[in-house]
Amino acid sequence: MTTRSKPLTAMLTDPMGGSLGLSLPPGSLVTETNDGPWPEPLLWVAEGVAAPGTWAEYVPARDVGLQPVLLQDESGIEEWWDGELDPGMMSDPGGHHAEEVLKDFWESAASETEENEDDEDAGETIAPFTGSWPGLAPPGSTAADPDTTAADVAKALVGHSLKSPRLALVPVGRAADILAAIGWSGPVNYENDVARLCAVLRSWEDRFGVRVVALSYARLDLSVAAPPQTLDEALAVAAEHFAFCPDNIWQGYESIRVYAEEALVSNPHWTFWWD
Repeated sequence: MTTRSKPLTAMLTDPMGGSLGLSLPPGSLVTETNDGPWPEPLLWVAEGVAAPGTWAEYVPARDVGLQPVLLQDESGIEEWWDGELDPGMMSDPGGHHAEEVLKDFWESAASETEENEDDEDAGETIAPFTGSWPGLAPPGSTAADPDTTAADVAKALVGHSLKSPRLALVPVGRAADILAAIGWSGPVNYENDVARLCAVLRSWEDRFGVRVVALSYARLDLSVAAPPQTLDEALAVAAEHFAFCPDNIWQGYESIRVYAEEALVSNPHWTFWWD
């Protein structure tokens, strides 16, 4: 049985968050999908569309245990965050180790890639790597402020990649755990337990200053305060991305090398999309 979120429980009778020191716009609580008599409040979602600076405006909510994130529903029906969230299906992110998770993912994705490649193209997709897990990338060497970077990325996304996002506040200690805390099922065709992805996000928080900025039905947007600065650094990170979300390479780039060159070098914004 999950423990009720104190901040969200307070907002049941105080929807503007005044007792928490917040001044929220009109919004509502989204509850857990279960058959119990008292569904668990999972997150608060604003009614109106977020402005470019909205994410940054609510960073102080972290002081009361609420992490800001932008939610985008391409269809406008809100189905995936109202009735489709089930954190009870997820394990604890703290029970997983990032490298073990990535190694497992890498071996599966590399094997599937090998099966689908023609003989003349064998090995090109994952080159310069082979089927063996190459290990974790070193931490980023040039770091900006993670919150400033996240605010800049969120501002750039609103109105462009995110046409009509809504601000949400999630009761979790660190942004990396948002996916499991709300029971997000975006990568369900690839991974049912997003707590394993959260373990990787925790590691990226520590090594690259990553922040979870936005979620949609099957898309995840991260800000990156310490992105790779050279091709060699980017290749090591790209290997992790291939393990984390093979569709990034399979459906958008010819190879890990091209992905590293075009999507990762000095880029403070990482996007993942699962088919």
